[in-house]
Amino acid sequence: MYIPEHFRLRRDDDAIAFMSANPFAILISTTEDGPFATHLPLSVQAEKHHDSPHVLLCGHVAKANPHWRYLEQQPECLTIFHGPHSYISPMNYTSKESVPTWNYAAVHVYGKARLFSSRDELENVLHRLIEIFEPKYRLQWEEASPTFREKMLRNIVGFEIAATRLEGKFKLSQNRTKQDQANVIASLEKADDSAVSGVARIMRQQGLGNSHGEKKDE
Repeated sequence: MYIPEHFRLRRDDDAIAFMSANPFAILISTTEDGPFATHLPLSVQAEKHHDSPHVLLCGHVAKANPHWRYLEQQPECLTIFHGPHSYISPMNYTSKESVPTWNYAAVHVYGKARLFSSRDELENVLHRLIEIFEPKYRLQWEEASPTFREKMLRNIVGFEIAATRLEGKFKLSQNRTKQDQANVIASLEKADDSAVSGVARIMRQQGLGNSHGEKKDE
């Protein structure tokens, strides 16, 4: 994606933390008929290898969803993790000669997929997702009848995506003055919509405006 340098997320650790905090992603594949996308929750695993993180995304799709066949034919894919976003009014800027824009945060993961349908691997990925989203459901799943569990497992295809490249873009008014940033934060914090107020929260976390939080190296 297009990333001006002042919006580039430079630390892989920050990208991984963002992905883990926003696990509902968009998986995109190239097919003979054009791009194909699936919206789905993913687990994000990262291990250090020679000071660089090895990132693995894990999830599953319904067997009725043709996406797994596309991944089988073309393992290279793109996964997009997206977070809070908001329209930014030029009324927030001290300069009257300003234009509207949009603030947002996103991470793109390029990688290669591996499919699996064995019971053990499918249960492993389900256990990871349950642990992330509702650990208490683990007992209910394990107490379900073997017939029910077998039926559920037969109707999904699992996959893991080994990341080959991460791209992070946090477009959060870094190119504006501290006063402009503070005005944007104050304006967004008033919103009832969490997608809007969430932008203010991320801006504060990044040390923008008059925030006293530590700004991470970028």
